Amino acid sequence: MVDRLARAVERHCEGLWSETAVPRLSLVSLDEFIEPTELMYEPMICFIARGSKRTAVGERSWFTPRGEMALITLDMPVTAAFEEVPYRAAVMRLDSRALAAVQLELEETGPPSPPAVSAAVTAAMAPELVDAVARWVELLDTPADIRPLASRIESEILYRLLRGPLGPVLSHWSVADSAASRIRSTARWICEHYTEPLGIDQIAEVARMSPATLHRHFKAATGMSPLKFQKRLRLQEARRRLFTGGTTAAQVAQAVGYVSATQFNREYRGAYGLPPGQDAARLRTRLTEAGEMPVLLDGSGAKP
Repeated sequence: MVDRLARAVERHCEGLWSETAVPRLSLVSLDEFIEPTELMYEPMICFIARGSKRTAVGERSWFTPRGEMALITLDMPVTAAFEEVPYRAAVMRLDSRALAAVQLELEETGPPSPPAVSAAVTAAMAPELVDAVARWVELLDTPADIRPLASRIESEILYRLLRGPLGPVLSHWSVADSAASRIRSTARWICEHYTEPLGIDQIAEVARMSPATLHRHFKAATGMSPLKFQKRLRLQEARRRLFTGGTTAAQVAQAVGYVSATQFNREYRGAYGLPPGQDAARLRTRLTEAGEMPVLLDGSGAKP
């Protein structure tokens, strides 16, 4: 069953990452190892049909092999390392309205106990879930079927997810005013304001939590404090801009919100091991020699 899903992904994925005509479905296909890659994740579920990947954010990391799935609940910057290739995966971007509609159809005896706030949870895929995801991807074989069937199969996938091991986390993901939803909204707000000078009191006000409560929940979810999360966003975007060229390190530092170029250089070197200019040159040389382009991406959506 998992091999069927892998074959469907392979038929329709052009390059490493492909958006598709099926709403909220993207595909990932990789045949050769690449460097660990900085990405910007948004809330999504990654169904891995072949290969494996290790993903790290802050002090946390998780490993997802063939036949398992990873639920990502926050907008966040990560580093992904593909540990086994060929790699094939289908990615569902989460839609709170679609999820809420399925939840209303479930006959529950009462609300589940709130799970710990977590940015990522992994679990094995049940055969019924793999079958539904495979049928969702296979709609690309018959484009005329996408409009009448895609939302129905998506609802089936969400139903099976809610009934499976990821159910408790998913159930609370869309609950208004839960700790999980507050942390999710706060992470997204930081992503939108990361170039601004932010303080913990200001972020706590956005989260409607005390600074101590915010710090505890945010670090449990992301492996880092809110301010370190902001710094990671700044450095990741700075690295992307430096790689694309046409600007100086000082200009990039200012663009991503640093007042002090000295502080920017120090923090950049601490994160990547080299000063900004040397790191960008190293990336270009390495990727030119490998004959491939990097995946240094902005925050426009879920990526591999």
